[in-house]
Amino acid sequence: MTGESTLTEVRPPVRHWPALDLPGSQFDPVLAELMAEGPVTRIQLPNGEGWAWLVTRYDDVRRVANDPRFSREAVMEKQVTRLAPHFIPDRGAVGFLDPPDHTRLRRSVAPAFTAKGVERVRQKARAMLDELVDDLLRGGPPADLTSAVLTPFPIAVICEVMGVPSGDRHSMHLWTQLILSSAHGKEVSERAKREMAAYFSDLIGLRENSTGEDVTSLLGAALGRGELTKEQAVGLAVLLQIGGEAVTANSGQLFYLLLTRPGLAERLRAEPEIRPRAIDELLRYIPHRNAVGLSRIALEDVEIGGVRIRAGDAVYISYLAANRDPDVFPDPDTIDVSRSPNPHVAFGFGPHYCPGGILARLEEELLADALLDRVPGMRLAVPPDQVFFRKGALIRGPEALPVTW
Repeated sequence: MTGESTLTEVRPPVRHWPALDLPGSQFDPVLAELMAEGPVTRIQLPNGEGWAWLVTRYDDVRRVANDPRFSREAVMEKQVTRLAPHFIPDRGAVGFLDPPDHTRLRRSVAPAFTAKGVERVRQKARAMLDELVDDLLRGGPPADLTSAVLTPFPIAVICEVMGVPSGDRHSMHLWTQLILSSAHGKEVSERAKREMAAYFSDLIGLRENSTGEDVTSLLGAALGRGELTKEQAVGLAVLLQIGGEAVTANSGQLFYLLLTRPGLAERLRAEPEIRPRAIDELLRYIPHRNAVGLSRIALEDVEIGGVRIRAGDAVYISYLAANRDPDVFPDPDTIDVSRSPNPHVAFGFGPHYCPGGILARLEEELLADALLDRVPGMRLAVPPDQVFFRKGALIRGPEALPVTW
């Protein structure tokens, strides 16, 4: 084969990548070392079996994410090294499907997550947020921004989008926390996932002939038309509900960064027109998760970054690393709110691009507007190193964000 001699068959050493509980928004030093070692390295994570390739450069990450020769579905047949002690998606869930099945499932809920679909909830979301900020101001300082605003707001919004009644928000939050934590063990997480799945099975079943615009109504209607199975509909609902709470962790890191950089916060107060661009830059910069997410399996031999990846090999891509690629983002470890263009991959890339990306960006913008404008004197109530971040969590964020004003 032409060019075969340029490929390396020398496999780099396997690096053990522990699940570090990192302080603040510190970039993972192990990932930084792996990025420095080369575009394609080998890793072993705390759970699962064997080793996997890790791809870190921006162009390579986007290529793997968009290449049908790297399969999510094939992961279900293998024991792959992974961060979590348990598999979060169930068999047939959208996270572990390949096109065309993946495309068909995503299409069923797409109207709820388009720009138009997200606009449907803007006014309701702003009203719910205003109530939370009213309560925050009424209670007076000091306060925990995480429990007062950053946790209840994304829960309320994703439940609104999903069509989950407000009285069930608390149960959804508890299940999500148990599913997303590696601290409670596999059995607790699996039980929470089964309970959430049973809930959505009932809710979707009640909406088989619905004309509603919320996600469970769209899934119920698609189920009624025979376009997907009950298991597929439920799996997709669970994944979307869980993903909706990632905004809590992301916004926690976003406000931690603003509150530890008062000059940046003041600039955003004074220049509201630059907030959307600043939020994009903060999303690029924030290390929103520990290690890496879901793997893929190479279906045939593929060359990436001068390395031959063999058919059957497990491959991870790091969006966090891609967002710090100096060839795409000059001075990548600096927050530069004037950065343009900013083609970050904080919401992923390719067929598995986060369906809630537009919704998450809307929530971050609403939060920035409300808190910067309505609580102009907000500052940390403790030294930055006294803001403790969650331990044993797959998604990184502060446990609490003590503020005063």
